[in-house]
Amino acid sequence: MAVAENKTRPTENDVAAFIDSVGPDARREDARTLDTLLRRITGMAPAMWGPSIIGYGRYHYRYESGREGEMCRIGFSPRKAALVLYFNGRTPAFEALLATLGKHESGKGCLYIKRLADVDMAVLERLAAESFAYMDAHHPD
Repeated sequence: MAVAENKTRPTENDVAAFIDSVGPDARREDARTLDTLLRRITGMAPAMWGPSIIGYGRYHYRYESGREGEMCRIGFSPRKAALVLYFNGRTPAFEALLATLGKHESGKGCLYIKRLADVDMAVLERLAAESFAYMDAHHPD
């Protein structure tokens, strides 16, 4: 039985052009702010993953089911309904920080934020750093 391939892969699409195409203006400015923050934390230039995820770094994963692939170590997508941040490593320290972030929703590996103005940016920066450190410790490529 063939294992399905991951549909989200790095592309050659230009990150700056993608951010410039994001609307409305407030969402575009939030995307620029997140790009600046994640470049600083990771020390990496971003790449587009699929049509709408801006990702920093990459790692290889393999599930017990046998499915494997590559994904960005940390990233975000400025979607219409919310900014989606892809942060891994829900450690106790991460969870404690999350409780002080401000207005957000969260899933297993995602944070959903309507506007950066709704959250404490210092806490968001610490969450991103915690997630990136977790990835470095658990997926040292």
